[in-house]
Amino acid sequence: MKREETIRYSEAFKRQVIEEIEAGKFKGPSAAAKAYQIRGAETVKGWLRRQGRCDLLRKRITITTMAEEDELKALRQRVRQLERALADSHMKGALGEAYLEIACETLGEEVAGFKKKHVTKLSDERPKTQP
Repeated sequence: MKREETIRYSEAFKRQVIEEIEAGKFKGPSAAAKAYQIRGAETVKGWLRRQGRCDLLRKRITITTMAEEDELKALRQRVRQLERALADSHMKGALGEAYLEIACETLGEEVAGFKKKHVTKLSDERPKTQP
């Protein structure tokens, strides 16, 4: 496997690239990175952020309708409800396991043996359906 080299850029070079973006020589950080063959999509963007020049970064503006906002709000609320339901389900399962452990301890049996015995009995007791 080929080992990649770490490339370090001087502060002067970084300032030069930022100044050229500021002067309009490049449309943005990606174009400057491509022109100077700088690897990593976020490298020049990181330089701009560290220099406090976020004004030179492109901004994403999203325009939505009220219906889209309402739908998004409803979906987020539904996700919260489902997360709560899942947490409750996990808690019930954990409590069930704890009760089973206590019952097995009281009976003097191991949980694995108890489960194996009784799951087999339950599957044998189920009525067989004819095709």
